[in-house]
Amino acid sequence: MSTKKILLILLALLAITGTYYYFGKNKQSSTISKNPVKLYWFIPDGMRADPGLFTVFQWAKEGKLPNIKKLIEHGSYGYSFPNFPSHTPTNFATLLTGALPDIHGVNDGPMREIGKPLDKVAVAGFRSVAKKVSPIWKTLEEAGMKVELISIPGSTPPEIQKGVVLRGRWGGWGADFAAINFETKGNLEQRIKQGRATRLFYFGPQLTQYTDTTNPTGWSNAPTSFSTPREITMEGWGTNVYGLLLDTTDDKTVNYDTVAISLDKQNILATVKQGDWSSWLPVTLKWKTETQSVDVPTEMKLAVIKLGSGDFFRIRIFYNNLNKYIAFPEDAASQLLALTGPMVDFVDNFPPQLVYYPEDKKIFMDEANMSLEWHKKAVGASVKQFAPDVVIHDIYTPNQMLTSRWWMGSVDPKGSKYTSVSMGEREKLWSEVQDMYIKLDTIIGEIINNTDKNTYIVLSSDHGAVPLNKSVNLNNLFAKQGWLSFTIDPKTGEPIIDWKKTKVIYLKMAHVYINPNGLDGNYARASGPEYEALREQVVTVLRKLQDTDGSKPVVEIVRWEKAKEFMNLDPNRIGDLVIANAPGYGWNEEMSNKLDIFSEPLISGYKQAIKSEGEPGMWTPFIIAGPGIKQNNFLGEKPFSLIHQYPTIMKALGINSPSFVQGKPLDVFK
Repeated sequence: MSTKKILLILLALLAITGTYYYFGKNKQSSTISKNPVKLYWFIPDGMRADPGLFTVFQWAKEGKLPNIKKLIEHGSYGYSFPNFPSHTPTNFATLLTGALPDIHGVNDGPMREIGKPLDKVAVAGFRSVAKKVSPIWKTLEEAGMKVELISIPGSTPPEIQKGVVLRGRWGGWGADFAAINFETKGNLEQRIKQGRATRLFYFGPQLTQYTDTTNPTGWSNAPTSFSTPREITMEGWGTNVYGLLLDTTDDKTVNYDTVAISLDKQNILATVKQGDWSSWLPVTLKWKTETQSVDVPTEMKLAVIKLGSGDFFRIRIFYNNLNKYIAFPEDAASQLLALTGPMVDFVDNFPPQLVYYPEDKKIFMDEANMSLEWHKKAVGASVKQFAPDVVIHDIYTPNQMLTSRWWMGSVDPKGSKYTSVSMGEREKLWSEVQDMYIKLDTIIGEIINNTDKNTYIVLSSDHGAVPLNKSVNLNNLFAKQGWLSFTIDPKTGEPIIDWKKTKVIYLKMAHVYINPNGLDGNYARASGPEYEALREQVVTVLRKLQDTDGSKPVVEIVRWEKAKEFMNLDPNRIGDLVIANAPGYGWNEEMSNKLDIFSEPLISGYKQAIKSEGEPGMWTPFIIAGPGIKQNNFLGEKPFSLIHQYPTIMKALGINSPSFVQGKPLDVFK
């Protein structure tokens, strides 16, 4: 047989088996569908990448991130920067529309609007309806592609008709059960310290609940305790979970070390020691809407964070993040859960709850690793079960780690805690951060193993993170000026604002609202000499504001009339002033009786309201690999806007971008 015939036979065999991917020789995966995925876009939230410190591309080349290394070697890569105000809902909307907020409308997470009261959120930036133009999944579906969305902000209520949506994060749709911490109420000191930070996004469901122990009643077959047991009732999502504090040490001292868990005080589901987790336990929760209450069979997992002197307890209950009421179509939830087990979508919550005690860190790490493991399983399970043409997949855990209490301030030289930790401690913290990146790399490995040579694999993120050294309590500043009137609830520490007497207020993430006649009722833009005079006074006070060392936290102030021109923001969803803070500082909405303007936050990482193009800590990676993409092609040290990723992907797929897209395709094509 001639050499030419042998070569033709080999080529034919390769075409049939599909065992050679564009990443090199690979085993045939049993999970690859008959209609291979055409795009897998992985968007880890808050995945910082920069040339100086979080040198992700260098880590990859050194072999620490072998799967990212494969993408680099077979694709194009560079740095991207987020648009203002540089946080999740705004920049996911930018990534997924190829447009800036003045077009897509998502200026912020909690947005206020003209004609609606300021004391409530008018438009939630995480909801799909917040966007004023169609996201990429609608365009791709209209082009005939089947799309699957995994934990994507802004994807719910679902906008697609034929694909799969699995828990659009914080979209206010479906039975979404946030984890809850339960802690001893005691003298209310810790409760008051938390204030509104016990609530999801400061105004939603409780994320930490305070209660005290009682004498046990109605228990049968309770485990042995060498001190009198104490009972805890933990009510979460309409269901009581009962706990018994037990002393398992026969040392003649009252030192509770174990918690027994039951739903009915008759059957013990688990006994858990401090620092440990239970297995997944069955539970039925209630999902309540304005019109109905629905029983949702699901699972929970408990961690005993801390047991202390007397009967102090701190317990966390994590609930399976996926059920049929938060999936489209409904049966997609059970299909995926059968392959992956209960969903641990991400660690902690917002505002963070696992930052108050040293013991919180271990539970944080456990939960983070569970989330990374679940998302790794979800890759192959999704491709196998749903055979999509497109997968867009997010995990929020990187953001949670880099903005938590435990890492950023100590590993970044710009952090205030950097010099207070030893070199050995810093190396340990760095190893924990890099281990998270390694686990992201493992997820990318699963993506590579479950796609073929016809697939475009894209890695990007919405923003990075930098150290947060000081909180700037702007509302305390305004109260000192006599512009804001409030009292503090003595039982909860939450502020009660007198809107009639309040003329100036800061509201997340970068907005100052001003009206010399008060801010009660439906908000309307004020005008006239009195308004202009007050607004000018506010600008002057903000510009003069400085820290004890002379540093100024305010780097830019833009009046609402100029916000579209200078910040690309939708003028109907902003305050009278839009303000940007210097890296290291973060605007804080909370108030206190002391009216302290600068305070040291518990968290040590941040990203909101920072001008990002010139701040490498805010940059993110962008990698695209697939047919027709230049290989090992570095796009340069200069970062590019997130808006250019969408049209690059659309060009790769051979689909025209909609007319509203502001970005242009990057130079990644052969």
